[in-house]
Amino acid sequence: MNLKTNRANVMLLGLTMVALANAVFLGCGVKSQPIPPESARPEKITGLEAANAKEGIRLTWDRPENYAGGAKMNDLGSFSIMRAEEGKPAEKIGDIQVHDEGRFQVQNTFTFIDGSTVMGKTYHYQVTSSTTDGYVSEPSNDATLVRKHASAPPSPENFVVPTPVPIQ
Repeated sequence: MNLKTNRANVMLLGLTMVALANAVFLGCGVKSQPIPPESARPEKITGLEAANAKEGIRLTWDRPENYAGGAKMNDLGSFSIMRAEEGKPAEKIGDIQVHDEGRFQVQNTFTFIDGSTVMGKTYHYQVTSSTTDGYVSEPSNDATLVRKHASAPPSPENFVVPTPVPIQ
């Protein structure tokens, strides 16, 4: 019985050493250095533009391509659109979900129409982007616009084609 107990103890000690060696040499599965949360969020959108359109105010911006830390981003999840009227706090007016991760060609420019505007009022807009993990970017640049009727496209009846000038 003593021989069986010694053999069991040696076997248990051996298995413990193998498990410990695996834990030390293989690690916990982390393949890179940890990233601070402020570096894991999308970069700030800097090209938000607002324009009057027939349907309301059209906002356009480009897709963020990198994380705030500089690495290339591959998990863009959504955008949140915020609007503030003169003298009032900003409020969220919309979300756009992004479902193109893993595709060969992704959408590079995004558009949102704010159809609940009033003629003559001034509006301020900002957009934030989020990763699929929930990291949120800093708010974009402020796009400010007074709601007006959209300008009509040029009429073909009175449109004048510029005369070409030869290059010297």
